[in-house]
Amino acid sequence: MSSPARIHPTALVDPAAQLGAGVEIGPFCVIGAEVSIGENTRVGPHCTIEGPTRIGRDNVFHGHAAIGGAPQDKKYRGERVELQIGDGNVVREFVTINRGTGEGGGITRLGDRNWILAYSHIAHDCRVGSDCIFSNNATLAGHVTIGDFVILSGFTGVHQFCRIGDHAFIGMGAFVNGDVPPFLMVAQEKYARPRGINAEGLKRRGFDPERIAAIKRAYRAVYLGEAKLDEAKCALAEMAESSDDVRAMLAFIEDAERPLLR
Repeated sequence: MSSPARIHPTALVDPAAQLGAGVEIGPFCVIGAEVSIGENTRVGPHCTIEGPTRIGRDNVFHGHAAIGGAPQDKKYRGERVELQIGDGNVVREFVTINRGTGEGGGITRLGDRNWILAYSHIAHDCRVGSDCIFSNNATLAGHVTIGDFVILSGFTGVHQFCRIGDHAFIGMGAFVNGDVPPFLMVAQEKYARPRGINAEGLKRRGFDPERIAAIKRAYRAVYLGEAKLDEAKCALAEMAESSDDVRAMLAFIEDAERPLLR
């Protein structure tokens, strides 16, 4: 039989909040109306969760996290907007995750099994996939899209409306002001610049040498030499005939709304 939610006597939980079986709410927490928290999620001391926010099961929120706050956008006028968080995430101390805006689709989303480390910020209308790691002080501006298995190192900053593709690795202190295709490793100069593919991360996730070699060839076509982007895309199109990974990379580049990081 499932155990009921456990709420510390010092916590303030709105009667309209919905808490699943096995949920734990720690000391001095504030849980607002229209907050739904799934089974076995633990909320540590001094956390604030505002609604409308839907949180899945088996998440852990450490102390002083501020979740579901109103968007930090001057255009926001109090319209109904939401935050959706999946299952199995770890959210560390002083993390802030804001709800969406009416003009940005109204929803901020965080997928499953992410590690969002201390002082990180996910702004309004962001879309974050699953199995990502945001190291300390990683910051997303509004409307950013992050794929799956992305690593943002400490003090990374991502400009609004940018996209970062699956399996990318962003080095410490990088300021990302353009789209980063899947599989790339990016390091900081004045602005973030590509520094090869995220080969070590791909190996850890079971990519075989043939797949990695194909991705490396695609990287060279786009980022090494003097080929213009249109010429590089033609080269990728040929490679994509024999590689699903290159096909995904090409599709990402062709769908860009911001300049490609090169």
